[in-house]
Amino acid sequence: MSILAVGTVGLDSVETPSGSATGVLGGSVPFIVLAARYFCEPVRLVAVVGGDFPPQYLDVLRRSGVDLEGLEHNPEGRTFAWEGRYHENMNDRDTLATHLNVLATFSPVLPAHYRRSSIVCLGNLDPRVQLEILNQVERPDLTICDTMNFWIRETPETLRSVLGRVDCLIINESEARQLSGEHNLIRAATAVMRMGPQILVLKKGEHGALLFYGDRVFSAPAVPLAEIVDPTGAGDAFAGGFSGQLSREARLDFDAFKRAVVYGTVFASFCVESFGPDRLLHLSEADIEGRAQQVREVAALPEFERHYRPVL
Repeated sequence: MSILAVGTVGLDSVETPSGSATGVLGGSVPFIVLAARYFCEPVRLVAVVGGDFPPQYLDVLRRSGVDLEGLEHNPEGRTFAWEGRYHENMNDRDTLATHLNVLATFSPVLPAHYRRSSIVCLGNLDPRVQLEILNQVERPDLTICDTMNFWIRETPETLRSVLGRVDCLIINESEARQLSGEHNLIRAATAVMRMGPQILVLKKGEHGALLFYGDRVFSAPAVPLAEIVDPTGAGDAFAGGFSGQLSREARLDFDAFKRAVVYGTVFASFCVESFGPDRLLHLSEADIEGRAQQVREVAALPEFERHYRPVL
């Protein structure tokens, strides 16, 4: 199978309780492709960068085996940039600045061979661009989509059009509540799935993830970590591990999606251990499978004794 990842490539400046970093490789797509490429070849990237984008970051992606034919260069423009500061608990953050730059006028045209990708992973991006991609791909086996509160608030109708055409949506709890208007997560999930996606994944950060597959539900814990350096991109790394695992499944059934959630959780756990996607660059099979086993062990339930005392 092949994976097409569409989203942002940017430069992030981040402050966390663990330190700070300026101008690191960011955006949604680098985290997606650098996780997915452990499972799948080819992994294709669609995004846009400006003339200020550091050549060494292109080298990182190229050496990682990512197909960059879909990366548009605008030498006259500046690259998308984001600045943020995380609070002590690492769950809350303040966006200090967002500079759309070349992203504001991005209108991708897919290379011919990209259009026949097996799995299409639409990272967090303007729903207008996500629709443009959906209009160009040719009968993919699976379409996966991410979004955020900004697009839910500012472009609800366009986002609804996207949701009506994708198979799987990956969002967090607050986004599910905002999108559905429901506070209860089960009701929120039901309402969101009525909008189109047959499969919904709710990311819960340090508390793992929930998978809704039709009327079936699966919960996966997070990998227990003693230290978190930078949570930026963890959700995108989740999407990369998730889509990568699905690319090697013989059947896209409930069990396949449960395994995909586990591997999504694994890659999110690696991502938070460094600024930018650095931790995703040099993982071994033992690293990945070791953490997958940790998730299985944390989630394991004991056998239950089925002895009840007599009652009147």
